[in-house]
Amino acid sequence: MGGSSDVPALRRGLAILRVLAGRAGPVSAGVIARDLDLPRSTTYHLLAELVAAGFVTHLPEERRYGLGMAAFELGSAYLRHDPLERLAGPLLRRLVDEVGRTAHLGVLHGGESLYLIKERPSQPQTLVTDVGVRLPAQLTASGRALLAHLPAAHVRALLPSSERFVRRTDRGPRNLPELRRLLAEERRRGWAVEDGFVTAGFASVACAVFDHGARPIAAISVTFRHFCDTPGGEPCAETWPNVATQVHRTAAELTTRISGRSA
Repeated sequence: MGGSSDVPALRRGLAILRVLAGRAGPVSAGVIARDLDLPRSTTYHLLAELVAAGFVTHLPEERRYGLGMAAFELGSAYLRHDPLERLAGPLLRRLVDEVGRTAHLGVLHGGESLYLIKERPSQPQTLVTDVGVRLPAQLTASGRALLAHLPAAHVRALLPSSERFVRRTDRGPRNLPELRRLLAEERRRGWAVEDGFVTAGFASVACAVFDHGARPIAAISVTFRHFCDTPGGEPCAETWPNVATQVHRTAAELTTRISGRSA
């Protein structure tokens, strides 16, 4: 049985897998050694072990290494266990008890927000958002909470033309420049807000959940009934910081539970 001396090697092996997972394609052993500040001999030894176990694939003609089938199988098994939903469920139920309003867990699906979980208070209100429902990401607070932390090129690829900027009410961004200004404001503030963008008379507050690479992978949102009396149909100035504090705390806890780190 191995002792504590095996732990550093295990950590280094996992670090190599993280490097490979974060790259767009296979990389050389030299790049891995440089990124992790490892001796080349140690890097080659660890790679050989990972190749033998199937977690890394060696491409001899290119002199590079990429993730192997065992890593793919682990990822597939992870998805089959629905870990994000299982970890988020108790947190959303607690959030609903705290705020007395409906809470959701959502992800980006292309240019749309897809809702995975919906938790409702004891006296719920009828909402268009439900598990499996997809809505334009630029209109929803949960969608923009995620878009705000994506590179500008990624956002442009998801919403390449004005035809993608559909509107459900008379509110919401009408084009990419308007969306970018809104995302910049929400990124600075720390949470996204939509007031009547999806359904007139309802508002939502959302915060992003991040993975280990500080990439946004999901958003937690709270939705509630709200009437805006601003003349001319303009969005209200209210950003609901008290609700946002509770939503942010829940999103941060889910980030910690999945071993993520905030952007």
